[in-house]
Amino acid sequence: MLIAWTLAGPAIFFLLVLFFLPVIGVFVIALTDWQFGARSLSFVGLTNFREVFADAGFRTSLFNTVIYALIVVPGTVVFGLLIALLIESGKSCRSFYRAIHFLPFMATLTAMAIAWGTLLHPTIGLVNQTLAAMALPTANWLGQENTALPVLAVIGIWQNLGYAMVLFLSGLKSIPQDLYDAADVDGADLWFDRLRTVTLPMLGPVSMFVVVVVALRAFESFDTVKVLTQGGPGHASEVLLYTLYRESFEYLRTGYGAAIAVVFLIIVVTLTLVQARVMDRKVHYQ
Repeated sequence: MLIAWTLAGPAIFFLLVLFFLPVIGVFVIALTDWQFGARSLSFVGLTNFREVFADAGFRTSLFNTVIYALIVVPGTVVFGLLIALLIESGKSCRSFYRAIHFLPFMATLTAMAIAWGTLLHPTIGLVNQTLAAMALPTANWLGQENTALPVLAVIGIWQNLGYAMVLFLSGLKSIPQDLYDAADVDGADLWFDRLRTVTLPMLGPVSMFVVVVVALRAFESFDTVKVLTQGGPGHASEVLLYTLYRESFEYLRTGYGAAIAVVFLIIVVTLTLVQARVMDRKVHYQ
């Protein structure tokens, strides 16, 4: 018993220091009116939480975050699986294609956001210049309310694509060839039949992991919003983490920002548990 506690002790210590104690600290701050830099505070109970749920700005950022996730998660899963299937079906340059598609995930997102901002510039950006050369309509992609959030979601898909691709590639390599041979014997000789009866069912556990991780990353989106739009125009691209940052470090309403952090944590934990519970029933097979 002593040996077990000795071995587990460092992990438990760092878990307490780096996770549980900060979470408890945020909960405590959320019950106060503390402002960043102030030397005094007073407990206000659940006032901050009541203000959060009554705030139209918070509801807007929550809605934007949900819409962002609903675009990023399916897009990342579908395109990540498609690219993995294409790479796996190829006979040459597999390592090259894997590296090319994985680079966005490894790159610094802030630097990539600056590059995207240049590409999407309304006058000198390559995207609008290409569209104009093809006689297609152009737009101020990051400066219009109806395009800002979808464009940020496309950047999110691009950034997460390589991660999903690598996971799907590992899942494809773990599928026994015997299952495809058995499917051929049963008459599933077309690629679509093999995909439907063998590949997709066997990728169930990997798909569940990809959905959960990408959904968490989508809800944690901040860098691209901060660099490219600052939540605008007109709060059209403001997401939860940017609202938390703005309230805590721009307006210095730390207690209110902590309340948003608590609500955000509850939403993310609930979402993760629901996803795991729902998808877990569909990915295990005998």
